[in-house]
Amino acid sequence: MCRHTLAAAVLLAGAVVTTPAAAAPGLAWNACGDIGGECATVTVPVDWATPAGEKTDVAIGRIKAADPQHRIGVLFLAPGGPGLSGIDKYTLKAGLPEDSVLRQRFDVVTWDPRGVSRSHAVQCDAALLDKAPTTFPDTEQQYRDLVAYNGALGADCRARTGALFDHVDTASAVRDLDAIRGALGEERLSFYGASYGTQVGQQYAELFPGRIRAMTIDSTMDHSLRSGGRYVETATEDLEGSFTAFADWCARTSGCALHGEDVRKVWDGVLAKAEQGTLIDPKTGKAMTSEALQSELMNAMYTPEKDWYPAATRLLALSKGVPSNAVAAAKEDLAENSYQAIWCEDWQWRVHGYAELKSYRDAAAQRAPHTRLSAFWSDVTSCLGWPAKVVNTQHRLSVLGAPTVLIVKGRYDVATPHAWNYAVADQFANSALLEYEGIGHGQYFNSTCARDHVERYLLTTNAPERGARCAAVWPATPPPAKAEPAPLPAKPVHAV
Repeated sequence: MCRHTLAAAVLLAGAVVTTPAAAAPGLAWNACGDIGGECATVTVPVDWATPAGEKTDVAIGRIKAADPQHRIGVLFLAPGGPGLSGIDKYTLKAGLPEDSVLRQRFDVVTWDPRGVSRSHAVQCDAALLDKAPTTFPDTEQQYRDLVAYNGALGADCRARTGALFDHVDTASAVRDLDAIRGALGEERLSFYGASYGTQVGQQYAELFPGRIRAMTIDSTMDHSLRSGGRYVETATEDLEGSFTAFADWCARTSGCALHGEDVRKVWDGVLAKAEQGTLIDPKTGKAMTSEALQSELMNAMYTPEKDWYPAATRLLALSKGVPSNAVAAAKEDLAENSYQAIWCEDWQWRVHGYAELKSYRDAAAQRAPHTRLSAFWSDVTSCLGWPAKVVNTQHRLSVLGAPTVLIVKGRYDVATPHAWNYAVADQFANSALLEYEGIGHGQYFNSTCARDHVERYLLTTNAPERGARCAAVWPATPPPAKAEPAPLPAKPVHAV
C-alpha cells in the first residue's frame, strides 16, 4: 500500500518558486459572499469565431496562496459536470482539502463555465423539464416521444437563454479559460481537473500546449468515443465491476447493513421490481423506476468511503419496504439545464432509430448481468433530437509541445471507466499514468497515496515513475448517522 505522507519540507524541495504575479489589470475583485475567497468576471466573446461580436461575462473565484513568499503561480481547478459551478461547489467552498499544501503554494482559481450559474446559466421552463419522458424507451413510440421532447425542450432553452445557448461547447469554454489565464497575468498555468474537467484539460492541451506548466487529469473522459453503443458498454462494465466490489465488501464487513445477505440476489430482486413497475420507494410512497434505481446505485459508487454504508442501508430499505420521511422540493418557474446544453454540443450520436438504441441496451446487459445498464445511458439519449449544432464533435487528441500530463485512474469508475483512461493515455504523446486499485471517482479525494503523487507533481512537475500504483482503500467505519441521507441528483453528472 502506498503510504508515503509528504511532509511540507519535502514538498517544498525542488519546487519552482516565482514571485507573486502583478495585479491583473481590469479585474475588479469582490468578496464571494459567505463561501469565502474573492470573485471577479472576465468578459469574453459569445462566439469565439467572431471575437468582435456580442460579449458575455465568465465568473471566476480565487483564494490567494497562504504562503505568498513561496508562491508558484496559479492552480486552476476545473469544475465537473458539465454544468457545475466551480465557485459554489469546488475550489472556494469544498474543493481542495484545507490542509493541502497546494493551498499554501498556489493562488487557487476556479470559474463557472459559460452557461453555468453566475456565467449566464442556460435556463429552461422548469415545468417542461419536469415532464421529461423516460430516457429508457421500451417501444418505438416512446423513442419518438423522447426525440420530440428533446427538440421541444432545446427550443425552449434557446428562447430563454439567448445567443449563448448555441455556444456553450467545451472548446469555447477552453478559450475562456485561456482568457482568464491572460487576465490574471500568468504566462503558464497549472491545472487539476477531474471527470468532465479532464475534457477541459485535454482540449486546453490541444489548443494551448505551450501555456501549461503542469496538468493533472483525474478520472478521465475520452472524447474520442464516437459509438453510442461503445460509450454505454464501457460505462456499464465499470458499474458492474463497482457493484461486484461493493457486494464483496459487504460480505466481509460486519457493519454493512446487508452483511450476511446475498447482496447480488437482493439487488437483482429490487431491480426486477423496478423494471416491472412494482418497486415502491419508501421515501416517497411512489413507484421507483429502474432508471432512478440504477442512477442511485451509480452515484453511491463515486465515493465508497462516504457512500457504501448508506447505500447498503438504502438497498435494505428498498428490499424490505421500510418507510422513511420525504421532503418535497420547492418548485420554481425556471431551472438551469446546463449539463444537457453543453453535453449535446460536444457529443454527436448517430443513432438510426429505436432498434439500434435497443441493441445498445441489450449488449450492455450481456456484459453486466446484475446492474444491466449504466445511468449514463442518458448521455446518449438526451441528445437525440436536441436542436443545437454539435460544434465540438468527438475526435482523437492531437497534442504537440505540452509537458508531461499526469493521468490518474481507478480500477473501476462508474463515471469515467478505466477503458477511457487507458485510451486517453494512449492519445497523449507525453503522459504519466497513476493507477489506483480501488473503486470510485476522483482518485485524489479517494486515496491519500494518489493525493500525495498529485501534489508532488503539481509542486515540482516531477511525474510518478512508469507503473506507479496506489493500493485500494476500503470503507472501515460507517459515516456519522443522519436522520435522512443527503439527496442524490435525479441524473448522474461527471463530477466529484
